[in-house]
Amino acid sequence: MATIGNMVPELLNAYNVYLGEQNDLLGVSGEVELPEMEALTETIEAAGVLGELEAPATGHFSSSKIKIPFAILHEDVFKLIDTTQILKITLRGSEQFMNRQTGATEDIPVKVVVQGKSTTNTLGTFAKGKKGEPEIELEVYYLKVDVNDSTALELDKLNFKYLVNGKDLMEKIRANI
Repeated sequence: MATIGNMVPELLNAYNVYLGEQNDLLGVSGEVELPEMEALTETIEAAGVLGELEAPATGHFSSSKIKIPFAILHEDVFKLIDTTQILKITLRGSEQFMNRQTGATEDIPVKVVVQGKSTTNTLGTFAKGKKGEPEIELEVYYLKVDVNDSTALELDKLNFKYLVNGKDLMEKIRANI
């Protein structure tokens, strides 16, 4: 396979959602909404600075959620609403790229692992001949993204860990405290 730099990203060809690492396939439908990572910031206004700027606190993020939709109300929905346990959800997908040099289609793996607790449970609707569209929302405590079998991002809010492209951004901070 050519390097990603020689590839044109096209689309996510297919994906599956598992409860746990890869054992229990969940019957989801539609799009899974991945978490937004918004850094906690402080407004800086000081001599020598023109106006204001927002300074992100390294490794600290506001609350973030993942939304998992279902087609109908069934047992998989209820596997995810136990608020006494941290759940582990794994999304495994295949991303499609076009090789710039040859025009050939190439596929690379992508994996997103989320751990968290259920915070919002929308049971959907009851309508004859229609999807009910229930949805589960989890608060994200842990997030890991692997692209092409390499860890691009890992955030563990409970264990003081934040890595980006293999670089431990919390290493010096942990050493200082």
